Amino acid sequence: MNKIIPFSSVDGPGNRTSVFLQGCNFNCRYCHNPETRKLCINCGDCVPKCPVHALSMVDGKVTFDYTKCVACDTCIKTCTHDASPRIRWMTPQEVFEEVKKQVPYIRGITTSGGECTFYPDFLRELFKLCKEIGLGALIDSNGSYDFSKDEELLDVCDGVMLDVKSWTAEDHHKVVDFSNEMVLKNLDHLAEKHKLYEVRTVVVPGLFDVEKTISEVSKHIKDYPEVRYKIITYRPMGVREKYAVEMNPPKKDYMNRLKELAESIGVKTVVLV
Repeated sequence: MNKIIPFSSVDGPGNRTSVFLQGCNFNCRYCHNPETRKLCINCGDCVPKCPVHALSMVDGKVTFDYTKCVACDTCIKTCTHDASPRIRWMTPQEVFEEVKKQVPYIRGITTSGGECTFYPDFLRELFKLCKEIGLGALIDSNGSYDFSKDEELLDVCDGVMLDVKSWTAEDHHKVVDFSNEMVLKNLDHLAEKHKLYEVRTVVVPGLFDVEKTISEVSKHIKDYPEVRYKIITYRPMGVREKYAVEMNPPKKDYMNRLKELAESIGVKTVVLV
């Protein structure tokens, strides 16, 4: 577990608790949470830097005391491995106990990451616990998991917030070092199953063919009026410096044109952020 945000209004409908899991198989150039990509390798570089001594080395492993942590991010800034020592190994029941503290002020939970589908057994059990008390459950995913082979997971979740980074295979490899074959398969499968809550595309001018991506995604979701298309403005905050210096945020008028493009194809709800 990387972190739990008790209240979030940007991770699905209503007020929600967001659960961030550790680990991701994509290497997005514009990743805003690169510390969630990998597991700690226990190099220990961060331990002496922690100002409140929340980190220590025990039997050759970095140990995190979350009761001391003040979230100053010193350890994150020290790490050179796209990891975080501030993780907790928690069971679904333990996470559920944290989620329950926010009831009745939340509508549901959203699991994110990293890539939360690295832990499908965990998700199934957590979502079942949430459903028992009337909480909704959404999955924020990069789309690399084959949802068509896990109907049980789809049955216990309300939907998936699917990232479509770029449309062509060549562009996708350039953006994330990974194939998008499964992503595009999931786009259609989830829509047909009415389990696609939202599609997300981050706009980085010059990094990939943005207009083609917006157009093709729009064609695939236009017949599903319940599916939102969230078109996201790239911002450099939190992005690794070696990539941030190469990319510039899109202009507001360009984002407005992309919104108009999606709407002209037939998407019913387009959100710019």
